[in-house]
This record gives sequence, C-alpha cells and structure tokens, in this order.
Amino acid sequence: MSAARTALIIGGGIAGPVTALALQKAGIESTVFEAHPTAADGVGATLTVAPNGMRALAVVGADKAVCAVGQPVPGTVMADAQGTVLTSTPGLPGLPDSQTLSRSALYRALHDHAVAQGVKIEHGKRLVEVREGPAGVTACFADGTEATADILIGADGIHSTVRTLIDPAAPGPEYTGLLGFGGFVADSGVRPEPGHMTFSFGGRAFLGYWAVPDGRVCWFTSLPSAEPLTAAQVKELPAAGWLAQLRELFEGHQPGEALLAHTGADDLLCTGGMLMMPPVPRWYRGRMVLVGDSVHAPSSSSGQGASQAAESAVELARCLRDLPDPEAAFAAYEALRRPRVESIAAAAVQTNARKAAGAQAPAQRFFPTAEQMFGPVHRHSIDWDQPVSAA
Repeated sequence: MSAARTALIIGGGIAGPVTALALQKAGIESTVFEAHPTAADGVGATLTVAPNGMRALAVVGADKAVCAVGQPVPGTVMADAQGTVLTSTPGLPGLPDSQTLSRSALYRALHDHAVAQGVKIEHGKRLVEVREGPAGVTACFADGTEATADILIGADGIHSTVRTLIDPAAPGPEYTGLLGFGGFVADSGVRPEPGHMTFSFGGRAFLGYWAVPDGRVCWFTSLPSAEPLTAAQVKELPAAGWLAQLRELFEGHQPGEALLAHTGADDLLCTGGMLMMPPVPRWYRGRMVLVGDSVHAPSSSSGQGASQAAESAVELARCLRDLPDPEAAFAAYEALRRPRVESIAAAAVQTNARKAAGAQAPAQRFFPTAEQMFGPVHRHSIDWDQPVSAA
C-alpha cells in the first residue's frame, strides 16, 4: 500500500478538525465530512480541555483559538462535605491553564480555526457505506454523493458508524450507571476561590463547582440511576422532580445544599446517561482507522475526553508522516495510544463506581494533592519532531 497523501475524515466535532490540522502539518490533504447540516452550535454542556489537551492543540496551532473562547481555570481545590478545604493548588507548574467552555463553543472554535487554515469541511454528509480498493477508499453518503482518498479516518464520535464498518462485532458505548446534571447559580452565597475548580468529596455525593466570569457559580454532579436515560429523556420528565432528588442527596452538604437551593427548574442542565467506550479490539482495518471518541471515549468523570481526542489526532498524523505504509502507521498509532487511553478510562471507571455507591461509599481518608491526582495525565506532551518507529 502506497503512502497516504489524501484522507477522508468522517466527523466534524472535536477530533475531526484537529485531525485535519495535524494531517495538514504532516503534508497530507484531507476533507472533513460532518453528518449534521450545520456546525453544532448550542449542542452539549460544559467541558474542560486539560493542560495535556492544550499542549496537543498547540502542536497544530489551535490552542489560541480555544483560549479566546474558554475560561482559564488552572487551580484545584479539594474539599470535604463540610466545606473544609483540604488542599489548594494554583495550577501545576510549567503547564498551560485548563480551559473550561461549552462543548458547542469548542466545536465552533476548532471548526472556524480549521477553515481559516484552509481545511475543507462539508456538512450534511452522513456516511452510509465504504468501498475499499487497491487504489483507495470511497465513502458513500446518504445524499448520493461519494468521495475517494487514500485513507478514511473515523472521527464520528461514541456512536461511530466507521467503527462498525471496521468491525461489525465491535462493542458500542456502555452506560456508567450515572446521570449527569449541572447548573449555573447566582446569589447563592457560595464564593469559590477565583481561578480554581473545587472538587468536594464525601457525604452522599461528589460535587464540582467554580466561579464563572459573570459572577455566577457553575456546578456539576451525577445521580445514580439504573436506567440509562438520554438527555432528551431526562428533559421529558419534570425538572422539579430531578431537583428534588438532587436536593435530598445534598442535604447537609456544604456548599451543595446552597447551590441546589438556588438552582431553579429553568437553570438545571441535564446531560443524560454518562457513557464510555469499553476497550475496542480493532482500531483499524485496511485503509480505515479510528480516532477520538469513536475508539476511546472515557466517561466524563475523567475530564479527558476532548484532550485525549486531540492527542490521538496529533499522534495519528505523526505516524502517517513517518511510516509510508498506512497499515504500519495505524499499528504504530495504536501502540502509542492504547495503553494511555485505556489507563485513563479505567481510572474513570473507578471514579464512577465511587460516585454510584452514594451513601454506601466508605469515608475517604486520603485526599491526594493536585500533582498526585492530575500530574501523570496532565504532564503528558507530544514531541512533533520526534520520528515515529514502527510498532
């Protein structure tokens, strides 16, 4: 198989534009095909791009675009259910700030930056079939159009079509047993430390919160549920009912009780069942390969979904740059990435188990420092100029 010089990227969310930018840096021309008719404005809740994700974005020059729309929240506070601060760290030395922003703002920033750099993005292109041949791979879309290139990259998210084309027996996303909720609250009396995200452990539930620039407090938590409801299904039920459950869960919690008391039904954000990908046996086949959430979506408890997608996009481009045969490049890419992403996903599974245990969870006796908790993941960096060897 000859070296890849052109690529079709299926999916225009987070991984798609970053992959296109990385391939461009590697000298490979690509086009991004997105199923939705427009950019995903207003879709999704709030997320964080961690320092390692910002470093990966810096490799392709997209970090400044994200900083322009994000809120830097470098610091970390660990607290207990009584509001006692256990540790407070202004940020890990030598690393860029974590950036907190809405998922839709991240989509838009990456989309617009990629387009400004000459990346072609086509909307309304839902993949339905792929044909592989000795000279390339052809994507067939629902609107009757086709496109052909040397390789095809599935960046189409946790419900990936490309994943099932590579391996019809591939696993799908798994439910973590938790429903995600959050909100923005004004005048609650809660005063988070500026520039810090607080993680409150203990009691009957976990709570995260920080101050946003307009003076409100953004909070997030999870509610154990046997039923894996989607965000739409959660919203079909009265918000007052969900608030009642959350307020009962945080009764006596500082400051969860105050935050929930000042959250109105219209302020409640419901993200639905928290999903994650189990280990995927096949990352590639022939001229097709997976990147981002399509192959390694950790649960949101990891805080690493977007960052791992960016890392994988850059590493895939490095491998395609240095290894002429695409299958050899894909094998090297998987060897570089699988241990790291599966380790992060496994750690998030443990976090989810503690959250789902609720009141039965044992009291936490050891509160790690920010360096202990985040350092091994956040300090990861990619050396773009380092040549890649075959797996």
